Amino acid sequence: MSAQPYESPYRAIAKDITSAFVGSVACAYVGQPFDTFKVRQQAMSLSIPSTFRSILSESPLAFWKGVVPTTAGMMFENAMAFGINNFLKRAVPSGMEEIVPGGTRTVLDLREDVAKPMALGAMTGTCSSFVLISSEVIKTRTQLSTTSVPSSQVMKEIMKTRGFSGLWVGMDAQIMRDAPFYAVFFGSYEIFKFTLHNMGVENRDVNYFISGGFAGMVGWFVAMPFDVPKTILQSNPNGAVVGDYFKVMGDVVKTRGVVGG
Repeated sequence: MSAQPYESPYRAIAKDITSAFVGSVACAYVGQPFDTFKVRQQAMSLSIPSTFRSILSESPLAFWKGVVPTTAGMMFENAMAFGINNFLKRAVPSGMEEIVPGGTRTVLDLREDVAKPMALGAMTGTCSSFVLISSEVIKTRTQLSTTSVPSSQVMKEIMKTRGFSGLWVGMDAQIMRDAPFYAVFFGSYEIFKFTLHNMGVENRDVNYFISGGFAGMVGWFVAMPFDVPKTILQSNPNGAVVGDYFKVMGDVVKTRGVVGG
C-alpha cells in the first residue's frame, strides 16, 4: 500500500474551516424556517398551528427572519467548532485507527471512540459559544418581531439601549446549550460511523453524510431542554449576561412542565 502524502496540520485545519464556512451558508438558508418556528414556539409558548399562523400572518418570507445573523453566526461557529475539534483531535491522538469505511476496526472502544470525542466536543461547544452568542441574540430578537424589521436595526437598538453587553445576554445559557450539544454530536457521530461501517456502508461520503445527520438529531434531542430557557432569556431586552439561566429554567418547568417547554 502506498504511503499517504504528508499534509501540514495547518493546511488540514484550513480545509476544515473552509468547508465549515461553505456548509454553513447552505445550512442557514435551509434550516432558518424551522428555527424561526422553534424560536417563536419556545418564547411565546404557542401551539404548533398558532405558531404557524403567527408567522404566515406576516408573510411567507417571515420564516427566513434573522437569516443574515444566522448565516454569519453559523459561518464563524462552524469554522471555530470544526477547526478547534479537529485541532484537539490532532493534539490528543488516540493511537487507534479512525473508524472509517475501508478500515479494519471491528470493535468500538467506548473510552477512545465515544468518551474522548464527547469530552473534546464539550470543550468545542464552550469555545464556539463565545463566537455565536451575539448573532444568536440578534437573530432571536429579529425572529420574534412581528414587523418587518431588519437585523441591522435590531442590533442598533440593542447597542443603543444596552451597549455591547446587550449582545452577550445569556452567555451562560449559550454554553449550557452548546456544550452538551457538541458533546453528544461528536460522540454519537463516531457510533453512527462505526455502525454504518459494520452494516456495509463503505462509501465515506455517504457514511459521513448519514452519520452527521443522525448525530445532529441526537444532539438536538439532548440539547433542546437547555435551548428553551436560552431562547426566553435572550429574547428579554433586560436579560442578564450571566446569572439568570437557572432561574428561567426553573420558571419554565414551573409554568409549562418538564416536557411542555
